[in-house]
Amino acid sequence: MDTPKELDARGLNCPLPILKAKKALADMVAGETLRIVSTDPGSTRDFQAFARQTGNELVEQTTSGSDFIHILRRR
Repeated sequence: MDTPKELDARGLNCPLPILKAKKALADMVAGETLRIVSTDPGSTRDFQAFARQTGNELVEQTTSGSDFIHILRRR
């Protein structure tokens, strides 16, 4: 996997992590990946829905302590 761009969305609640990710993805080219770190427990479900609705690929979701890590690939 290529080195993903990073987005720190810690401390932000829905819908801000999604909105920031949407803006970051708009500045990327197809195939690039974006790694989002969030502390919002609802972000796991939110990014699953976001990927379905936008056609971007949800490559991976993991949890590390209180961080929820999401990796999206730009469509």
